[in-house]
Parts: sequence; structure tokens; C-alpha cells
Amino acid sequence: MLNIAHTRNTVVGNEFVRGVSGGERKRVSIAEMMASRAVVCSWDNSTRGLDASTALDYAKSLRIMTDIFKLTTFVSLYQAGEGIYEQFDKVLLIDEGRQVYFGPAKEARAYMLSLGFRNLPRQTTADYLTGCTDPNERAFADGRSAADVPSTPDQLAQAFQQSKHWSMVVAERQAMQAEWKREENDPAGSQAQFLQANKEEKRKHVSRKDPHTVSFVSMVKTLVWRQWLLQIQDTFSIFTSFATSIIIAIVAGSVYLNLPLTAAGGFTRGGVIFLALLFNAFNAFSELPTMMGGRPILYKQLSYRFYRGSALSVAQTITDLPLSSARVLLFSIIIYFMCGLDRNAGAFFTFYLFIYITFLAMTAFFRLIGIICSGYEVAARLAAVIITFMVTYAGYMIPVQAMKRWLFWIWYLNPLNYGFASMMENEFYRIDLQCVGNYIVPRNVGSITKYPTELGPNQACTLPGAIPGESLVTGDAYMFASFEYRQKEIWRNFGILVLFWLAFVVLQVFAMETFQHGANASAVTIYAKESKENKELNERLQQNKARGRQAEDNTATETVGKTSGKAFTWENLDYTVPVPGGTRQLLNKVFGYVKPGTLTALMGSSGAGKTTLLDVLAGRKTIGVIHGDVLIGGQPTGVAFQRGTAYCEQLDVHESTATVREALRFSAYLRQPYEVPKEEKDAYVEEVIALLEMEDIADAMIGQPGVGLGVEARKRVTIGVELAAKPQLLLFLDEPTSGLDGQSAYNIVRFLKKLAAAGQAILCTIHQPNALLFEQFDNLLLLQRGGECVYFGPIGKDSKHLVGYLAERGADCPPDANPAEYVLEAIGAGSRERVGPTDWAELWRQSSNFEEVKREIRRIREDAAQHPPESDPKADQEYATPFFHQLKIVSERTLTAFWRQPDYGFTRLFTHGVIALITSLTFLKLGNSTQDLQYRVFAIFQASVMPAIIISQVEPMFIMARMIFIRESSSRMYSQIVFALGQLMAEMPYSILCAVTYFVLFYYPAGFNTASDRAGYHFFMILATELFAVTLGQMLAALTPTVYIASLLNPFILVTFSLFCGVTIPKASMPAFWRAWLYHLDPFTRLISGLVSTELHGLPIVCKANEFSVFQPPSGETCLGWAGDFVNATAGYLDNPSATSDCLYCPYSVGDEFYAGLDISFSTRWRDLGIMLAFAAFNTIVTLIASKLFKFAKR
Repeated sequence: MLNIAHTRNTVVGNEFVRGVSGGERKRVSIAEMMASRAVVCSWDNSTRGLDASTALDYAKSLRIMTDIFKLTTFVSLYQAGEGIYEQFDKVLLIDEGRQVYFGPAKEARAYMLSLGFRNLPRQTTADYLTGCTDPNERAFADGRSAADVPSTPDQLAQAFQQSKHWSMVVAERQAMQAEWKREENDPAGSQAQFLQANKEEKRKHVSRKDPHTVSFVSMVKTLVWRQWLLQIQDTFSIFTSFATSIIIAIVAGSVYLNLPLTAAGGFTRGGVIFLALLFNAFNAFSELPTMMGGRPILYKQLSYRFYRGSALSVAQTITDLPLSSARVLLFSIIIYFMCGLDRNAGAFFTFYLFIYITFLAMTAFFRLIGIICSGYEVAARLAAVIITFMVTYAGYMIPVQAMKRWLFWIWYLNPLNYGFASMMENEFYRIDLQCVGNYIVPRNVGSITKYPTELGPNQACTLPGAIPGESLVTGDAYMFASFEYRQKEIWRNFGILVLFWLAFVVLQVFAMETFQHGANASAVTIYAKESKENKELNERLQQNKARGRQAEDNTATETVGKTSGKAFTWENLDYTVPVPGGTRQLLNKVFGYVKPGTLTALMGSSGAGKTTLLDVLAGRKTIGVIHGDVLIGGQPTGVAFQRGTAYCEQLDVHESTATVREALRFSAYLRQPYEVPKEEKDAYVEEVIALLEMEDIADAMIGQPGVGLGVEARKRVTIGVELAAKPQLLLFLDEPTSGLDGQSAYNIVRFLKKLAAAGQAILCTIHQPNALLFEQFDNLLLLQRGGECVYFGPIGKDSKHLVGYLAERGADCPPDANPAEYVLEAIGAGSRERVGPTDWAELWRQSSNFEEVKREIRRIREDAAQHPPESDPKADQEYATPFFHQLKIVSERTLTAFWRQPDYGFTRLFTHGVIALITSLTFLKLGNSTQDLQYRVFAIFQASVMPAIIISQVEPMFIMARMIFIRESSSRMYSQIVFALGQLMAEMPYSILCAVTYFVLFYYPAGFNTASDRAGYHFFMILATELFAVTLGQMLAALTPTVYIASLLNPFILVTFSLFCGVTIPKASMPAFWRAWLYHLDPFTRLISGLVSTELHGLPIVCKANEFSVFQPPSGETCLGWAGDFVNATAGYLDNPSATSDCLYCPYSVGDEFYAGLDISFSTRWRDLGIMLAFAAFNTIVTLIASKLFKFAKR
């Protein structure tokens, strides 16, 4: 019925995923609605984007369904042809919310005539009815006027209430109510039959009051199958998620390769376990954008009562298990055995089990956030706070016994805590650690040889949990001394994690039934604050509007500006694109031309190649092979061709935060010649606003569909933006009337006709035109499927030339038919067979009309050759304005766009502030002990969390802006370099503000060095990190086609940066391969090195009582005599040098000794800052190059 059987195995697709065509996607939506088996069906403008023939087939299908299944069908349609209108029993006509007619469709025109309106027989009934409610279109019968004919909405509504049709409506309603009352208790009545039918429609165990027809279990089963299909069909996501996990596991495994069973291996074991847990837990963060992005489809299907939201939540949880368990298992196998963790089957599967149950709990948690939050920015803010708390209070960075009491409760509510504790205990209770090397004090260093090489009775092991005189430290003892973890808590923690998971799933189920943000959102138009200048301009526009539009024709003439007078021709045009297994030809030997002062229509069925032909002619195609000649004034189109043409695309893509006036001025400033004064461009924009009747929305923000301007207003803005450029050569329009009501469509075509009359050359694709609209065009280019031309030539009054051509070939257009609809039916554009046995494209190629077209093209070329164009010094100039002018205009708009999206700036500032506060409160007023020394490093390391959050925000902003740039760059408005620099400059104020916020809220409360040189350096390094993160996010966005793909790269890059910066594993412990190059290329190395050396340099260290290493000197020796040589050769100090027993050794006396062996130096801190800025500069250069080379716009 919908002619989409051939797409049954084709993905629907979206703006990023290639799928069915636009018209086919519309029919998929229609089929989905029909599948609901509703008895009352409402169809809102469901024929938008369908050609006239397909739209008529669809209307007839509705008629048949209504008759066969006894349905009640409501339909709102724009530009309904007479054939569509005739399918309906009744019509409802409203005007500003007032009902002005409701009754038989066949009597509607007669009713309006009886009120005193003039009959316009060439108008379709639908257009005539809407025209009677439009003050600019209505016409009164001879001798009648607004004085005696109902004209206002109230008058029309009052007239209807006094008519026989109103009496009929009231009578029918009363009769129906009486019948219902009479049958109220009748078991054989229609109400009882309806209730019985409703009951029979439902499956067993479904409540009578439940609006769904199947049980909850059936819903879950079906949704599990659907979610599984969605997962396995998204092979790219499966591949990337598995590849990312495997690569991270291999890289991490190579860093922690075969960890030794020594004291040094104890610390690094904790690092690899924390990394493994954290990576998989926050892999679940991808659920957040997925939940947000799936809301429109979810709410639509919930409104159809296909299923309960809670059923989808359960189904998603079940469907996650197979693939996620396999991915986590692969990750666990690689990292576990590469790192040399305990080779025991029980230990490995316990390791895997805890990683996986933590992953499930976090997945459910992030889904819950995605459900309850109203938007992504809100969810991102909440997630950033919670993630920071979870990472900080997982037990790795700061053990439970050292946590501040006022934040101690977070530890108990943190799922990561239970996973980390059990994984650590699972590993360590099975092993013993050998105390060797730097963990023995005192020991031989350099030329000193007086101490035993292995731990002796007069030495101590500095590893927590060590027993004096014993070289082996049990893992259990180490765990309890360092973290207070106990083996008996392993499976208790597992039970708690299962409860976390189940609790989050249950909360999801309730939340899905409770929260439906935006499910019933309505369109809202937002106006920018009116400036003094704009107020004066708006007043002038309204005054001119009040005087009427008598001078509209003259204004249209002025608006076109100076045209080139050159004709545009194309001949023998072929276009093929690569497809799996070969190529496909989309255009086949197409000829045609557009002369100045003519309006040419481009028509054909859905998928015939109309938009493809426009893209080829406008030079917008980026893939495929084009053959044939496309000439302007007899010359090939050069680099300035796109600058001299205007293209109104089918999709109205604009900067959403710009007002209508700003969008038009932006186009004028960048596309009109630079020499034209700004005042003249501004005045011209006001003329375009008046001409397109946009006075009331001049200061309205364009917005997004649903939040901002409506369909018609957006279409006018699209046309206005192109007109503001004053195109000298051509104006292309792709379906400018699609989705508009008949009157709006007529107004736009009427306006195009005026532009053509003023000398503009126009080529325009159009769907579903009525006869009156169709005849406004001078010529028609008609395509059939396969991109073949079946007619090119004049239309004529009453379409006589087109109708005559069809009649000569056996297709007689009925007198009462719309020629625009009939011609599509004749060539087989809809579901019907074509008229006649011969292919219409073949008939065209054999016709004299085709020969005349070729002769005319030759005449145009010969005439152009006889009058060669004057030399134009700007002919080879790609852009109308110079580089710095472009940069100024683009940067101003980008800054304004950022300012008008407060969620973006606030979220970034909020996350910086919260993370700084959490860190400073956790490490509040740090002291000078060795433990505090380690905490200072971890507090500094928290700054490395910020790039992840910044990048996740910068990437979507850059890629969304690039989508607008792709459209604007096709018109040569500004260069790729200008776009990238504009995005970078707009980020600078936010980066500075965020750096100040983070520094102030973190640095001083944490008790860091308040000296101006130290604090100043710390601030500048934080600012450099901000700039690095912003430029890195923009670089990744410039190198990737979508936000999703960019987000897949983030974990790999950021985990790599964190791994090799020397915090989780010291440089000396890294494998030689990584230590030789990647450690030095890691930007976080410079961040940590610069900040640690600045903070710890000269910091006196005083050990607490429990931080001293205690050893016994040989009998008769003092502590200084026994260990003095060792202390002098290494670092630290003896607290009781003259004692003869219980020597107390502190490993550090000053902060410099802590980082002395870590390849960190106070003298190189400014070099580190410079290198950090150099990384940011490198990112910027790559962004500029990538922006120039990659557009990711396959057309």
C-alpha cells in the first residue's frame, strides 16, 4: 500500500546513518502509525515531503482503511489537491481557533459562496476554503464587501452557528448522545459491543483499564528482541567498543607488565586494579547521551501505547548482558594475565565478576540519571559531580581512615568503593610481597656496602603491614595496614553491589513511568532583547507594513539587485555514485537551461533525482562522478560561481541562537562585495525582511524545530538569507513550499515570480503544487525515477503546452484534473502504472521538443561566444570579503551564540567549581607529613580530570557548529580556517573564567603554598591545561564526522594520558619502550611535573608517629652511627639519632626529595609550562588543517 516493500531489510537511518530516502522514511512513520491498530487515528501533515501522486495514493489508502475497518480518521493536510480533498466525508475549517465550518466536504465551497465570497473555480476546494479566511487572499462576490460579508474569525464563527450546518452538527451530536444513553444498559448495544471488542483485543492477564493490549512480560520479550536487533545491526558501535576495550587493556597491560611480587609491586597492583575498575565503570557513561537521544522515539511510541516505559527499561537491562559480558571478559583476560596478577582461576573469575557487576550497577545508574534529568546539560552537571565523588572516595586516592568525617558518608554510598575493596582483597590475600630494594632501610647505596643485601634483623621494611626483621609481608597485613580491608568482606561487598544494581534498575522502572521530559512540549518562539537600534528599525518596518504593500513589486525589483544577465545551461549531464558492488547512475543524459527573468520548476517522484540535479548544478556534490557540460554565460563555472549563486536547501539549517535580522545581516556582510558600505547592507536587509513579511519575527531567535520559528517562518528565513547575498547569477530552491499551507506556498511562489520578473534566474523543485501555483512557473523540468528527463519546456497558461505534449502521446489530462498531479501519474510516479506502453524518457528523446531544447542551448552558447564577458578582476576570488573581515564577523556571531546558550557556560563553570570544592574539601588544609605529601600529589592529579569534562562539552559544540558551516561554506561565505579560529576564540573567555574558578576554590582551601610565584605558576598551568583541553577537543572533533565517534576516542586518549604521566606508575617502573618516548610526549607529564615541583619545592616534611620506619641498631651502636651513612647518601632524617634502640626513620625531610627520583625538577617547571602551551598550539594547527581538509559532508 505504501510502496516500501523493497525497504523491508534496509535500516531507516538518520542524519548520520545512511538509510531509506526522505520520502520512504515518511512512509515508514505512516506505517508505524497504522500498525497501532487504533480506531481513532489523527494524521498531522503526514504527506509532507511526498510527491503529489504518492500523496494521493496515501489519501486513498486512508479512505479504504477507514471504510474497511470502520475507523474514525482525522487528517490535517497542507496543499491538498482536489483528488485528496474528495476522499473525505467532512471538513473542519478553523480561523484563529474559531470553528467557521464543519460539515460535508462536498458542501463546503457552496457554503462559503452563500456567505458572499467570490467563486474561484481554478482553485482547489482546500485552497479556496483556507483562502476565505485569509485577509490578503479572500475575494468577495460582485457587489459584496467586508461590510456585509463575515470577515473576522468571530464573524465567521457566528455565521456558522446560525447556519443549517451548525444545526446538523448539534442534531447529530444529540442523536448520538441519546443513542448512547438508550444503549447504556443494553448488553447488545454498541457500547457493550465496543467494550467487548476492547476486551477481546487484549491478551490474557491484561487489566480492563490498562490502555495496552499485551502483558508486561510480552512487552519485555518483544522489546528484548528489538533491542538485540538494534545492537547487533550497529556493527560500528560494537566494533569500536570492543576495539577500545582491547586496546586499552593491551596498553595498560604493557605498562604494568608482569608485576613483581615485591613491595614495589604492591603499589602498582593497586594502580592497575583501580584502572581496570574505573575504565569499565565509566564506559557506562555512554548511556547518558544514548538515553537523551532516544527520547523522541520513546515518547512517540509510548503515546501510541506500544509498550510501557518500564518494560523498555527492563528489556535494555537484559539486552545489555551478552555483548557487555563478552567485552568485559576480553578486557579482563588481557589485562589480568599481562599484568601478572595471581594466576588462579578463582582469583581471575572473582576479578572479572566484580568488574562486571560494578559495570552493570554504573550502567543502570547513568541510565537513571538520563531518565530523571530534563536535558543533557543538566545530566552532565549531575554526572560530573557524582563521578568526581566516586573517583575520589573509591578508596584508592585516599584510604577510608584518612577521609574527612563530614564527607565520610560518601564512601558508604559509593559502588566503586565496594568493587575496589573486594578486587584488592581478592588479589592480595592470596600473595606475599618480598621486601627488597628501596623498601629496606637502611640499605647499601652507591659505595656503601656495610648493610646486608637482604633484610636483616637490624633493618626494617617500609611497606605498611611489615613485621620487623621479616622480609615477607602478607597481602592481608598490607591490605589492613594500608586500607583497613578484610578478606571476609569480599562476598559481602558483592551482595551490596548486586543490591546497588537492582536498586538502580527498580528506580529506572519507576522513573520511566514517572518522568517524561518534553513528551508534550510545544513550540515556543523566543525573542532577543531589543536594542535601541533594532527598536527603531522595527518601528519603521511596522509603519511601512501599516501603509500597505503597494510598492512591493518595486521593492522586489530593488531586492534582486544587479544581475549578470547570463543564461545557465547544462547538457548531456550524467552523475554516478559508488555503491557496494559497483556504481549507480542517478542522473542520465539531462539537458536544460535557465534564462534570466524565468522561473523554472523541477518536478518528479520521490527518489527521481531532483535534489541530486540541483546539487550537481550548484556544484555542491562531494562524491561521485559528473559528466557533461555545465556553463554560465557559455563559460565553465569557476571558483566564483558558488559565490554568485544562492541555494535555499530543503533542510533549513541555521545558527539556532541568531535572530532573523542577525542571520540576514551575517549573510549580507560576508557575501555582498566588501566595498559595499555596512549601512547599505543593513538597509538592504530591512528591505528583504519587509519583502518576506517577517516584520513580526525580525528579532525572534531562529531556534531548533519545535523550539523557535515554525516551518513557514524558517523557510522564509532560508530564502531571506540567500536573497541577502544579492546573487548575481542564479537562485536555486529545493522544495521551498514543502510543509507549508496552500496560502503560504502561494505567497512564496508569488514572491519568486516577482523576483524572476525583476531579472533573476530561478530553478526550484516543488512538490504537490495546485494548478494555480503550478502555472506561476514559466518552464518545467520533469524527471522520472533513474534521473531521466521526460519533459523540459514551457508550461503555458492553463498548462496548455504541457497538457498538449502529453495529449500528443496518448495521455489526455481530464479538464478538471490538476496538470501537476496528472503528469506525475502519467509517467508512473505513484503506485499506478504509467500511461502508455512506451517509456516516457524514450518518448522525450525522440521528440522534436528535445531537439528544440538542444538547439536553444546551442543558440545560448553561440550568443555568449559573440559577446565575451568583460574581464573581472574578482573572477578568481573565492570569497567576497578578506580574511580578517571574515574572522571579525564569524567570531562575533560565535561569541553571541555561546552567550545565548547559558547552559553550556554554566555547566562548564559548575563542573570546575564543584570538582575544585570536592578536591579542596577532601584534602582540606594539608599538613607536612609524608601522607600529606602523597595527598598533595593526588590533589594535583585531580586537575587531570578536567580535560575529560571539557572535551566532552567542546566536541558537540564544534561539530554542531560545523554542520552550519558546511551549509554556509557551500556559498563561499567564509573559509575553513576562519571557522576553526572563530570557534577557538569564542572558547577563550570561558577557559579563563573556569581556570580562575578552579584555582580559587581549590588552591587556597587545600593549604597549598601561598607565595605569589608558586600560586601564580599554578594558575597559569591550570589555564594552559584549559587551553590544551579545549584545543584537544576541537582537534578530535575536526578529525571525526560525528559526536559519537569523537566520544569513542576520548577514553583511549585520556586513559593513555593518565597512565603515562607518572602518578599511577612511576617512570622508573614503566617498561623501557614506553618510558623512552610516550612518557615524554604525554601532556599530563608536563602538568604533573610542573605543579608537583612548584608545590613541593622547599616544603619541610615532618613524619607523624605512625609514619616512621622503626629498626633496631646493632648492639652498642646509636641510630646515627648505624644508619647515618645511609641517611646522608639518600634522603629523609632520623628522629632520634642518639638512641640505641627503636630508631625512627622518616623517608623525606623536604618535598624535593620526594620527586628527585621521578624525573621531575623545579628548575624545568617553566619549560613544562611552555611545552604545555606548545601542545595546545599543536592541537590548534591540526584543527585548522583538519577543518580545511575534512568536511565530512558527503553529498
